[in-house]
Amino acid sequence: MKRRSLFLVVAVAVAVGVLGLRADAQSNDNAAIGALYQQFANAFRHKDLDAIMLPYVHNNTLFVFDVSTPREHVGWDDYRADWKGFFGAIKGDPTFSISELSVTISGDVAYTHSIQSFSGNMGNLHAMAVRVTDVLRKINGKWLIVLEHVSVPVDFTTLKPDFMSRP
Repeated sequence: MKRRSLFLVVAVAVAVGVLGLRADAQSNDNAAIGALYQQFANAFRHKDLDAIMLPYVHNNTLFVFDVSTPREHVGWDDYRADWKGFFGAIKGDPTFSISELSVTISGDVAYTHSIQSFSGNMGNLHAMAVRVTDVLRKINGKWLIVLEHVSVPVDFTTLKPDFMSRP
């Protein structure tokens, strides 16, 4: 009887310890992904091309559906060239914010969705809010975006994009 009770106590302690470690790892992963998006936001505000690309997997497996043409970018170099052109079109320092960030983690894969808003002087366009969905993988202990989908809703009455959509 004592042996059984001791086994039960040890089993419960191990289970609590494992669950506690798992919760800590989940918390650390959430913090790391949150920091990744903060770093991205700071890089955008400073039009820092090198820093804006840090959260992305640095190879040809990166895939992005972008809001602008062309409709997709395959590989880190292709997407970097798109960001370079985008930053070149903005006069002065833009503002940028990320809201409604939702993070879901399962092992070494995570997905996020958020609303990303910016304002700045780009000719006819001065402000825009986009919907962003990312898939991230934890590679060598670091979370990196491997797939991104950026979009804006379309008003089907006018067939025009709604650059400042609200819920």
